[in-house]
Amino acid sequence: MADLSALKGECRSSLEETLTDNVLDFWFPRSIDDEHGGFLTSYDERGEFAGNGNKQVVTQARMVWLTSRLAREGYGDEYLEIADHGIAFLLEELWDEANGGFAWEVERDGTTSKPNKHLYGQSFGLYALSEYARATGDDEAAEYAHELVDLMDEHAKDDEHGGYVEYFTPEWEPITEGQTYLENIEPDWSPKESGDSVLDPTLKLMNTHLHLMEAFTTYYEAFGTDRGRDRLHELLAILTNTVYRKKRGFCTDKYDPDWSPKIDDEEFQVVSYGHDLENVWLVMEAADALGVSTDLYREFFETLWEYSLEYGYDDEDGGFYFYGGFDEPASFRIKAWWVQAECMTSALRTYERTGDERYLDVFAETWAFLDEHQIDRDHGEWHSGVDEDLEPVGRKGAVYKAAYHNGRALLECIAALDRL
Repeated sequence: MADLSALKGECRSSLEETLTDNVLDFWFPRSIDDEHGGFLTSYDERGEFAGNGNKQVVTQARMVWLTSRLAREGYGDEYLEIADHGIAFLLEELWDEANGGFAWEVERDGTTSKPNKHLYGQSFGLYALSEYARATGDDEAAEYAHELVDLMDEHAKDDEHGGYVEYFTPEWEPITEGQTYLENIEPDWSPKESGDSVLDPTLKLMNTHLHLMEAFTTYYEAFGTDRGRDRLHELLAILTNTVYRKKRGFCTDKYDPDWSPKIDDEEFQVVSYGHDLENVWLVMEAADALGVSTDLYREFFETLWEYSLEYGYDDEDGGFYFYGGFDEPASFRIKAWWVQAECMTSALRTYERTGDERYLDVFAETWAFLDEHQIDRDHGEWHSGVDEDLEPVGRKGAVYKAAYHNGRALLECIAALDRL
């Protein structure tokens, strides 16, 4: 049984040290591109630049969000300067001046290489703009945030079925054939940067709507608009009802435009434990922002936790595997850095809301796994993955891997321990 007083003492100190000395000292100033702007995110297992200078909106925006949050929480004026650096690149190079919204990716010097728009990318753009405006009071960032919400309402909001259409040309015309820019995150621990994966562009994804909820939570907290509140209420309903397979106890990711779940084919019969448990604590955040009691969702939280603990948790060594099929043990048994980050945050937040000590135990065991096997105290940062032999795999930085998941998790867990 985990000792709360010990966690609030020695563990909290270790979380703080890991945030500042292991994560932040790895990324800054290393990732700051003083020549072209924005952030470089491609690094090998020793922290050496791995050669890919392309800059994707998701990761650029995540770094702006994190540094803005650090500045707002008093971690130092240097993070406000880094956020200023990041927001400038985001708006000058990734924002589409002709049509509005963010392009998916540019080359290192800002030349647009992937101009199409995906709502997954727009969600992180909104997240960054809202947090930056919240931290700085910057009117320009607020104006861009409101304009982005206008654009998503005009072009992507599905008033018939709910939620959002996801994939568009630069001119905001829906793309219905081919494949999207969404890339498979598994190769973040392979020797190569990840490439495009085939994905029906007409699908609606839980993952996209999860991050839209995350973004609209911060947007509503920053600006308090009626439209922000309405959009957040709808996204909260989608993430607690529509994507939740109530008779099975988990969420699924892919849906037809009318939200019919794509679960007939074996390739779609996948449960992502990290996304389910990330959903738990992001729902808590959304409900808090809206003034809705999280007691209304307690069974939802507990059911997702019961499933993930039964099929996705390593009872022997701690930590969560990546994913598995329906009602069977995890089939992909790499322990990804982001899964551990989101699950330990969710565990501590669920303990905070329920008082059930099993969640405190899971937090302590997951942190112990990270501390022993995944956090690289020699070269900095966290290994992308840890395999079944408890050996690290993958690189320190890649197309989706920067300081967002683990940096945010450490901030959230420190704050949660302080509240307990």
